[in-house]
Amino acid sequence: MATSDERTCTSPGCNNPITSNLACPKCKEFGINSYFCAQDCFKKNYGAHKQFHSVIKQVMINNGGAQHRKTPPRNGVSCALDAAPELKLSLPDWAHDFSFSGRLRPALYSPMRTVPPEIRRPDYADHPAGVSESERRDKANHNSIRVYTSKELDAEYGLRHACRMGREVLDAAGKALRVGVTTDEIDRVVHEACIERDCYPSPLNYFNFPKSVCTSVNEVVCHGIPDYREVQDGDIVNIDVSVYNRGGYHGDLNETFCVGNVDDDGKMLVKTAFESLASAVELVKPGTLYRDFGTAIHKAASKNKCSVVRTYCGHGIGSLFHTIPNVPHYQKNKAKGTVKAGHVFTIEPMINRGTYDEYTWGDNWTSVTSDGKRSAQFEHTILVTETGYELLTARENEPVMTWNEDLISR
Repeated sequence: MATSDERTCTSPGCNNPITSNLACPKCKEFGINSYFCAQDCFKKNYGAHKQFHSVIKQVMINNGGAQHRKTPPRNGVSCALDAAPELKLSLPDWAHDFSFSGRLRPALYSPMRTVPPEIRRPDYADHPAGVSESERRDKANHNSIRVYTSKELDAEYGLRHACRMGREVLDAAGKALRVGVTTDEIDRVVHEACIERDCYPSPLNYFNFPKSVCTSVNEVVCHGIPDYREVQDGDIVNIDVSVYNRGGYHGDLNETFCVGNVDDDGKMLVKTAFESLASAVELVKPGTLYRDFGTAIHKAASKNKCSVVRTYCGHGIGSLFHTIPNVPHYQKNKAKGTVKAGHVFTIEPMINRGTYDEYTWGDNWTSVTSDGKRSAQFEHTILVTETGYELLTARENEPVMTWNEDLISR
């Protein structure tokens, strides 16, 4: 539990320490402690703060409303690890009358996993709506892309360390993936691997995302929520790992794996996604325009009659999970900015076998192809050097992306 001198004021942009227990009375009604440094600060910023009350109220409604603390809420989407198999594999409440584009169906998922208090946490970890105030302030106050110094990159818990930890966690998750394993089990592996490395799993509670990793199967484009469904022979599964280390840096990467006997068309799609990312990475050097990556990705994808998702893009990363630059993956985009040494960002194209159109399931996270055809993705966190680039999340002894089907076959 935090002591008073460890807390900072709840008001946006105010980092004054808390020296008293001046708290918002409305938040207390919701069982949340929002402390302020002074009465004047509370009054001055209450207009902005009270917007969170409606968010908190909606979150509580979605989770079954306020209940006695000893009464587990029935939220319609999760159940205990020791629940009966038929309950685990039942549809979430939102899915009973939902129109699905493909064959994949969600199952229930396990309760949110906890992170030990000694692990450093990003600012959204304990926010009732999972909002990152630091990202909000950055968006409002900065329009230039951050240049990272060698000290920030190479410190004991610097940015390189975060990316290296992310690679180790993804490798552990990939080793656990096989026919018959649940994606919830992959989430457990990722969660525990993060804790073992003194890292917080970045997705956990980010805008209320309920898990420590994204697992996207077959027609899922991205943001799949791990659940009790078992991975089937022939599935393609993307595992998207992000970690936040003790130094306060995020590392982000993902890979798509072929599980069991994947058909030739599925293998082609996965390889195309890999080559689409590799073609963009080859362009990374000072002077390249951020909008040019999309052209290279489009050429690589269209060569095999695949499409490129337009809704989601790569992003700046480091001390913030998501920040500028935005890195669109499709051709003729209007991205701003020129690549410079010291920039750190992700490229993460989502490549579809059919149309690039997608929509979101009723869980408000899982994005799927609108035609039900499969999607694949690869991602790296990339540092721009004076002469080119460095893959901060590279596989061991693989400074340049090199296709090897054995490495993604399970």
